[in-house]
Amino acid sequence: MESIGFLELNSIARGIEAADAVGKAARVRVIYARAGCPGKYYLLFGGELAAVQASLEAGAALGGGFVVDSCVIPRPHPQVIRAIANTARPPESGSLGVMEFYSVAAAIFAADAAVKAADVRLSDLRLAVGIGGKSYAVLTGEVAAVQEAVSCGVNAEQSQGMALAHVVIPRPGKEVFESLW
Repeated sequence: MESIGFLELNSIARGIEAADAVGKAARVRVIYARAGCPGKYYLLFGGELAAVQASLEAGAALGGGFVVDSCVIPRPHPQVIRAIANTARPPESGSLGVMEFYSVAAAIFAADAAVKAADVRLSDLRLAVGIGGKSYAVLTGEVAAVQEAVSCGVNAEQSQGMALAHVVIPRPGKEVFESLW
């Protein structure tokens, strides 16, 4: 996918209306549009960069003061798309990195920055549903690579201010891996 856009609103009604505006503003494909915790609306769409930018602008303008966060990611890493689609495979071993955020847009942006920065695997990307509107990304790989990826993710420009916590666990127990999936 050439680029993705994400829009997070704190009104379900305005979110649905923004989804309509996003779809009508330019030629994009809506990948994910749904209400979630705590009464927010999440909208992910993709297409050519100019179309995604135009659609995001239209949705954000309509959402106005209800917009919590948004982002456009040109050339998202394929691992990010697989994780959003819940088709990423759970890891069996390796070190573990977890990045937790207050917004979905920040988590997606940080996950993309992390997998582009180091040789890691994005094993999971949880987008707010059922976890109080927070989001988190789970990375696996060699310790140094996971440390680098987590550092890049939480310090990425668009995720700053929204990062809640992050950890790197060098040798997590088998039970920890099993509990994540």
